[in-house]
Amino acid sequence: MAGLVRGDTVILTGMGGSYAACYPLAADLAEAGLTAVMLGAAELLHFRIGILDPTTPVIVVSQSGESAEVVHLAETLRGRNGGPSLVAVTNGTDNSLARRADLVIDTFAGEETGPSTRTFAAGLVTLAGIGSVLRGATVEAACNAMSRIAERAAVSIERLLSNGSLGDDLLAWLGPREDVVVLGRGPARAAAEMAALTLKEADGLAAEALESAQFRHGPLELAGPGLAAIVIATEPETETLDRALARELRDAGAAVFEITRDDASFRPPGSPAAPHIGIGAIDRSVAPAVSIVPIQLLAYRLAIARGREPGAYLRAAKVTTRE
Repeated sequence: MAGLVRGDTVILTGMGGSYAACYPLAADLAEAGLTAVMLGAAELLHFRIGILDPTTPVIVVSQSGESAEVVHLAETLRGRNGGPSLVAVTNGTDNSLARRADLVIDTFAGEETGPSTRTFAAGLVTLAGIGSVLRGATVEAACNAMSRIAERAAVSIERLLSNGSLGDDLLAWLGPREDVVVLGRGPARAAAEMAALTLKEADGLAAEALESAQFRHGPLELAGPGLAAIVIATEPETETLDRALARELRDAGAAVFEITRDDASFRPPGSPAAPHIGIGAIDRSVAPAVSIVPIQLLAYRLAIARGREPGAYLRAAKVTTRE
């Protein structure tokens, strides 16, 4: 992997949840002094492909390896003389993207239907391992470190899943509201984007993911009793800012639910204190896989309440094969 990076710039691309999973790696590489550019595969293919050169490796994340945009991008890059190295991160290696890549890294998520859950978490772990190698760790050291990090995340997820009332509590918190925003910064953007996507896919709910600071630049006018806001305040650099925004939204009458780095704790809606859940001090590279679990449980319960089959698509598909 490290041998494919000959300059100091890496392109991270994908579509949908696979693209969202790139946020932690982008922040991780930037902290190490590498320029990590995130671009959606369609945008890169049709409008930004001129930035690529032989020293700029492209890491393409796709759970299926068959999404129209990533396959078209891979075909285009393979057709160029002196094109960039192409690294595919996919769930399995028998797919169109993998067959066109210089290096294939299997997430081993297994079969999945409906909105991405396991594939999102597995993708985060795999990308974090790639980041460790690009920062200079050996493959063995990266695997050992990620095994420990993933185990801590898994313990936190099991704790959340053991709360049998969490989905119903969040359903009661949401109530009849149709205006939903999920806010996060830095690596937490992965959880915010994937959470909003899950609510759209599973429930037909027009949830929007926004970077927390951007929310103040206009969308703040949405604050009021009709708004439900999930604030993912898990990044140490901006936790104080994000929780202050949550208080401001709550004071404006919005229904606010916070996800934080606090130790195992849960305050359900209706409690004297503000509704919130703590995921613990999980490594930021995989924290989004934990942060999103409450929203996944909400999406499941909301689908049932709306008479939908959880995980069943009405118009979209698990794999998008046309642009």
